[in-house]
Amino acid sequence: MDALRYIFDFRYVLLVTTFTLTLAGIGPLSLSFAQTHEISETDEVPTLQEIVVSATKTPVPVTQVTSAVEVFTEEDFKRRRIKTVLDVLRLGQGIAAFQNGGPGTNATVRIRGGNANQTLVLIDGAIVNSATLGSFNFGHLTVDNIEKIEIVRGAQSTLWGADAMGGVITITTKRGHGPFRAGGFYEYGSFNTLREGISMSGQKGPFDLSLTLSRWDTSSISAINFRRGASERDPYRNWQASSRLGIKLPHDGRMDLNFRWWNGSLNIDSSVGPSDVIKARNNSNQLIFSGIYEQPITDWWTHVLTVSRAQEASLFDPGISQRNLTTGAVSVPFGSPNETRVLANRIESQHNFYLAPYATLTLGYQFREQQGENDTGLSTKIISSHAGFAQVQVNLWDRFFGTAGVRHDSFNVFGGATTYRVTAGYLVKETDTKIRSSYATGFRAPTINDLFFPNFGNPNVQPEKSQSFDVGIDQFFFEKRVRLSGGYFWNRFRDLIQTIQSATICGVGSFGANFCPVNVATAKTQGWEGSLAVTIVQDYPWIKRLEVRGQYTMTLTRNLNTTRRLARWPVDQASVSVYYQPIDPLSFLLDFRFVGSQFNLPSTAQNDSQRVGSFEVVNLTTTYEISKQLRAYVRAENIFDERYEEVLFFGTPGRSIYGGVRMNFEIPFFIHSPEEDHA
Repeated sequence: MDALRYIFDFRYVLLVTTFTLTLAGIGPLSLSFAQTHEISETDEVPTLQEIVVSATKTPVPVTQVTSAVEVFTEEDFKRRRIKTVLDVLRLGQGIAAFQNGGPGTNATVRIRGGNANQTLVLIDGAIVNSATLGSFNFGHLTVDNIEKIEIVRGAQSTLWGADAMGGVITITTKRGHGPFRAGGFYEYGSFNTLREGISMSGQKGPFDLSLTLSRWDTSSISAINFRRGASERDPYRNWQASSRLGIKLPHDGRMDLNFRWWNGSLNIDSSVGPSDVIKARNNSNQLIFSGIYEQPITDWWTHVLTVSRAQEASLFDPGISQRNLTTGAVSVPFGSPNETRVLANRIESQHNFYLAPYATLTLGYQFREQQGENDTGLSTKIISSHAGFAQVQVNLWDRFFGTAGVRHDSFNVFGGATTYRVTAGYLVKETDTKIRSSYATGFRAPTINDLFFPNFGNPNVQPEKSQSFDVGIDQFFFEKRVRLSGGYFWNRFRDLIQTIQSATICGVGSFGANFCPVNVATAKTQGWEGSLAVTIVQDYPWIKRLEVRGQYTMTLTRNLNTTRRLARWPVDQASVSVYYQPIDPLSFLLDFRFVGSQFNLPSTAQNDSQRVGSFEVVNLTTTYEISKQLRAYVRAENIFDERYEEVLFFGTPGRSIYGGVRMNFEIPFFIHSPEEDHA
């Protein structure tokens, strides 16, 4: 009865939303699975050179980028029919992406041996890292209405400021194109998983719009691995909405207004014990707003203004009882329901001066503010900063490329930090070979918890610092149908913040018996990255398209204080994807992912039992276009039923299968001229 009531409720929301949009005259009604472009999935699309923005804060063709970058697009999401951004990042180079259980549980992403709080994450220009924890939880973020994900590896503090020691991940919402259309999708599968959504996009005159609303429900798995004795499933529910409204302004100006919201609610367990906890729950409600205004002032001067706000309220309920899976003891969980509220504001003014055809100067100012509070004694605390940065880009004869930049951040609580970065690259056009290298410094600011958490925070803690170097080569063959990339990276981290136990430093009676954060650790990481992308066959009988993509990363980590490996960093990681399209309507995508063994805690002679074994996971997605108006797909995950843990004690789904449909019925309500696509 609950399932029937839910389906009725969602259909009511779908009907009301579609009816409202139709009355507003925004666009036609059509049903599709997050399909908002005017070009169908099987239509031929002109091949354009990929543009990267995050590496320089200006649009640069990927062949001219001198940083180590990787880009995932909407096409990658659609081929796999995946649900979350985390599933995409798991396939990335130099990335360790792990989750504490099933869907919705805490999920973090690390780059090149760094920590999760050393990876800066932006959604449409809004910084979404938690003000209290420093990291971003990817557990709730789906790929709905996302156009592109850019990953820049290595220290990026010169352009992006604090928390970008390991790298930057920028996520961009889709922009509306073509005639307006509305759509929807439906998916059902293992663990009573039900996903539904509606979408709309298009452009008319100076306006373009893209928006989605979706819901995801699943009975899921036990957060603590059921193979360790946990008996309770931990269900998950996710509502998500997003929109992007673009407005073309006079004199080639443009404004984008972006909005994203989600509400995720899930049952959780505890790694202490480990313990199966009854009715423990976490509810996250996040709102992200941003406005980006770009205006050419002259033919050699452009101004970009970004204003953003990200806020989250996270409610934690410790549950009513818990069972220790090691001893079998039953007890009442410690604590009471409480809520943590965090807020991040960002204002940035960026000026690009095109000094000559071969040189661009970028000057910018950023104000950043983070607030945090909770119901357990942390009153509202604020960390704010003012920053100025400058960067010069050089392009000589479309062969030599380079950047040099410097930045200074001044904080209200611990002083300032100055960082710099230089990169260089050379393109041998005759052989399609690009050699690139970069060197940079970075820093991570202490979090509100580090500084102010009651009976724990240390007001004397200082920023973490880093040095980062990499060198790589990108090689193209056969008219860019084959791409090889390889490189070496090296990082040195200093003044790392770690929790220590000391009555002298932390004081008597501190949280957890004299524990507090202190700048005491140094670490080094280095390794090799390699990738391959090959279009093997194209436009042959029964082989419309056959592609193979793969990547391998070796990451060597070392705590220079203890000479042991860093926690949660496997030495070896690899992934391989094979895309096969025998005929226009039918396609298959096979993903293989390997993750080597790791340590759940910093490796020592005493805790080597905290070792997490290596694993391999294979997923297969099949899509069939029944007609231009109807598509169906089946996605099988972990098809060999691998028994593994990404994080020690926490469960992962076994073999599972999901099926869904997309429908696309276009009903024009007004005339759309082709000229509007190019206006």
